[in-house]
Amino acid sequence: MSWLSNSPPYRGRFSLGVKSSPVEPEINLIPFIDVLLVVLIFLMISTTFTRFQELAITLPTASGAANQVEIKQIHIAVSRDGRFAINGKVTDRKQLSNQLNSIHTNKENDIQVSIDADARAPHQAVMSALEAARDANLSNIVFSSQSKK
Repeated sequence: MSWLSNSPPYRGRFSLGVKSSPVEPEINLIPFIDVLLVVLIFLMISTTFTRFQELAITLPTASGAANQVEIKQIHIAVSRDGRFAINGKVTDRKQLSNQLNSIHTNKENDIQVSIDADARAPHQAVMSALEAARDANLSNIVFSSQSKK
């Protein structure tokens, strides 16, 4: 046993009961801050700023009394497959403008055009009806709708 405790080559290799001071782990925050800054810059660049615009509109008011003036109306119906009818008579796009012109020249200027379009009617068909009314110089245009029950 004397050879273990007295021999110099084994003296510093083993720590028998001697406690060395523990090394505390340190957290390096600089790479973490760098990553957060990159993410912040990316979010700042990729964010779009929208500007809200408002329209100045005057809402219509309703009164309980019936209107004494009878307004002449033209009903343009647009079907689901894009066909047109003026006051119940089926017509095509080319004749639509001509018929609206003939109706407008025979009557007064206060004609109201009511566009009754199917909910699944093509957008182009409704725009064609609007263009035909514009070509006939009809500016009082309303759209019909059905309320949900």
